[in-house]
Amino acid sequence: QVQLVESGGGSVQAGGSLRLSCAASGYYYDRYLLAWFRQAPGKAREGVASIDKYGRTSYADSVKGRFTVSEDNAKYALYLQMDDLRPDDTAMYYCAADSVKYGADWYLRSLQTDEYHSWGQGTQITVSS
Repeated sequence: QVQLVESGGGSVQAGGSLRLSCAASGYYYDRYLLAWFRQAPGKAREGVASIDKYGRTSYADSVKGRFTVSEDNAKYALYLQMDDLRPDDTAMYYCAADSVKYGADWYLRSLQTDEYHSWGQGTQITVSS
């Protein structure tokens, strides 16, 4: 059973930076796809960024050039470096894990909520203007 625990949330002013971490356990790391999702009040959960065992990354258009996803195999950890934060980045951020996606549509599927079956509890990010 996969366990995912997020940390690093907090409050920051617009233009600032934060780094989220996700401690992962209970799975075969080299078989997996790891991702960050977020959910703002009253909105659906959306994919933010993902990284798979091949090192392929995918990003939501809204965060490209500002957020960077990475992983540390030795520490079984997933990270999300968030720069140039904006008020509309305010949300609960979740770590998720599932099997690597294959096929021509892997990029889109890697950011789809219903493709993931293991979730963390979330960490809140609040960006003030």
